[in-house]
This record gives sequence, structure tokens and C-alpha cells, in this order.
Amino acid sequence: MTPPDASDHRWSDLDRPPLSVPALRRALVRPGGLWTSLDVVPSVGSTNTDLARRAGDLPEGAVLVAEEQTEGRGRLDRRWSAPARSGLFFSVLLKPTEVPVEKWGWLPLLVGVSVASALSKSAGVDTALKWPNDLLVTVGGEERKAGGILAERAADGVVVGIGINVTLTEKELPIPGAGSLALAGAVSTDRDPLLRSVLRSLGQWYGDWRASGGDPAASRLQEAYAAGCATLGRTVRAELPGGRSVTGEAVAIDGHGRLVLATAEGVQQPVGAGDVVHLRPGASTEETRGTGE
Repeated sequence: MTPPDASDHRWSDLDRPPLSVPALRRALVRPGGLWTSLDVVPSVGSTNTDLARRAGDLPEGAVLVAEEQTEGRGRLDRRWSAPARSGLFFSVLLKPTEVPVEKWGWLPLLVGVSVASALSKSAGVDTALKWPNDLLVTVGGEERKAGGILAERAADGVVVGIGINVTLTEKELPIPGAGSLALAGAVSTDRDPLLRSVLRSLGQWYGDWRASGGDPAASRLQEAYAAGCATLGRTVRAELPGGRSVTGEAVAIDGHGRLVLATAEGVQQPVGAGDVVHLRPGASTEETRGTGE
């Protein structure tokens, strides 16, 4: 059964209208296109969890949007919370079966490029990428996290969750140092066109990547990610699984999507998983830390 139209949900904040489900479907769900269904629910624990649960029964291109997430998750099971209708909280189901599985690790980076390019055009906000899954904006000269991406294997595909803070005020931010499009001076915070822009951008980048067999160079994905990555050229500390860490200058994104660090010992260390902390020059103090979806 189709979930109720989110526009039926009573407004608690007239400055934050609900998404228009019929308009979004008309614009995005079309024969031959990537997006095969789009549902908006008033509230859900986690869009990733719900979509992953049904991934085996759904075709590629299913989109689940929530006006509010009560149990939103990020990397390392960090919590992600925001007031209802203050952002875009959604998950998409991708099944790139013609792409070798070892290249699927590029999907969260691909989504990052798609979101950043879409928000630059539709919101007028320069959005940088913090490896591997954070979206950064500048607020008052300070780099802040305004969104994140979480990719998880599900059935024969991948569910990718995207969270973007759109209209959050300083008082509503979930943690100190977070940000939102509104605080970054967005020219538009209308969530309908923002969501359409992000999904169209994602469809274009995903199509090019899939058509190249997942080749990050041929699809220009590796180049685009490096160009928009705020981590490159910075001194960072990568906190690795098992409690280990490595510090060095982030010098490249390699062909596997890994962050390459040049350490003080002269070693080029690729990092494929972990938490990255941007360090202030000449210090070991934290500047920005990834906090999940």
C-alpha cells in the first residue's frame, strides 16, 4: 500500500512545508529513468533500515524520503537527528550488477560528488567533500558539516542514505560545529527543488559511472571527487579500525577510492576505512571530524 501523502501531515512549522509527493513523482519517476518509485513518509526510524529491509523485493531506483528520522544513523553507528522537515533525509536503492563488486566502494564518493554539484547549482552554496562521507559548508568563515552519506550492502544491491541539513538554526544544530544550507547563506531552501536537483545529479553521475563499468577515471568521478575534496592537501589523522591511527598529509584519492597519506616517515599510506580528523596546521588539535550520515 502506498504511504500517505506527506502533505496530509499537519504542519507544526509554517516555515517548513511538507514535500509535494505528486510533484516529485511527476518530475523524477519516468519510464526508462533510474528512479522507479518515490515514497515520502512523515516519520521513520531510519530510511536506510527501512529500504534495506525491502531491498530484495524492490527494483533499482527506489527512493524513500522521511520528513523526520527518529533513529537516523551515520558511520560508526553515530546518531543523526534534526527537527521534522528541517532537511532532506532519504535513501536510494542502487543495483549496479554490471559493475565489478570491488568497485562498489566508489558509490559513497559518487553520491558525494552528485550532492555537492547539485547543491552548488540549486542552493548557491559551495559544498566541499570530506573523505569519505561528509558534506561541508562554510559558515562565518568556519568549515562545518551540513550533511553526510551512509552506504550499506542490502540484498543484491546497495542502499545509500543521504542527510542534508537545510533550514536548521544555530540553536537546532545536533552538535557544536554542525551547519546547514541556511546558515551558509543558501539562495534557496525550498526542499522540493533541492531534492529534485540532487536526484537528477545522482542519476547522471551514476549512469556515467555504470556505463564505464565502474571505472572512476573514465567516468571522470575520480577527478571530480579530488577537485571537490577538502581533505586533500590537509594534515589529517586517520583513526583506523582496531584503535590504530596514522597522521600525514592527504595527497591523493587512489583508483580504489582510498585516501593516500604521506607520513613523516616518507611512506605513502592508503586508508580505505576509518575516521578522518582534519588537523590545524602545526597542531594536533581537531578541526573538523566526520560524524556520520
